[in-house]
Amino acid sequence: MIDTHTHINDPRLVEEVDDIVSSMNSNNLSHLIAIGCDRATSKECFDLSQKYPNVYSSVGIHPHDAEKATIDDYRYFEELSKNKKMVALGEIGLDFYYDLSPRDVQEKVFLEQLDLAHSLKIPTVIHLRDAYGLMLKLLKENKSKLEYGVVLHCYSGSLEMLNEFLKLDLMVAFGGSITFKNAVDKPKIVASTPNDRFFVETDCPYLTPVPFRGKTNYPKYVGKVVEKIAEYKNTTYEEIDQITTNNALRFFNKMNPKGAL
Repeated sequence: MIDTHTHINDPRLVEEVDDIVSSMNSNNLSHLIAIGCDRATSKECFDLSQKYPNVYSSVGIHPHDAEKATIDDYRYFEELSKNKKMVALGEIGLDFYYDLSPRDVQEKVFLEQLDLAHSLKIPTVIHLRDAYGLMLKLLKENKSKLEYGVVLHCYSGSLEMLNEFLKLDLMVAFGGSITFKNAVDKPKIVASTPNDRFFVETDCPYLTPVPFRGKTNYPKYVGKVVEKIAEYKNTTYEEIDQITTNNALRFFNKMNPKGAL
């Protein structure tokens, strides 16, 4: 399995990274991606990717921190992209739930980074909350910049909106929230997602899946997400494991130098 979205640099996990990485094989994990949210955390994630062979990194400015984004940050990300262990730009996007940066600034910084990802020919990891209509509009208007891949991290929108995003050839990532008891729409959403359009993540230490909800999340719990997807799609754990691993290697292609599976 591949956990495509982790925050193992988070203070709750960073002291345990050695143990997390050393136990990956026994937990059926082949790769982890550490996701940056601003310049400082992007550097932390990149540094972890340099330390551990099976850890990769994504760098970017989260919408919460959009107001602090600078051209110098983008230049720094461009420099990091020359390294084979930096596999994507993100997480970037829109968050109109917390509104920690002004909405017009979030939109501006998202579009700047979408343009940067396209210029660097790398995939984009999108954080999206309570701004589905605007995001769909922006992506449609910038369809030419989606050719290197875009994933909606921790998708939590409706089935109807998902179908619109899928028309743009986007990927979706499912995490622990699909296991929650109040996720009444998730079975239909997961079951309706084509097998070549999704992979899995934990977003650890956040969004811990059932039956560990309420505790710190770890990459090893991504298996609970795979298990739930298999249930919703009426198939086996092994099949979803293979599907999601192949999809992730194809999308984050710098992790797979031999080419798409």
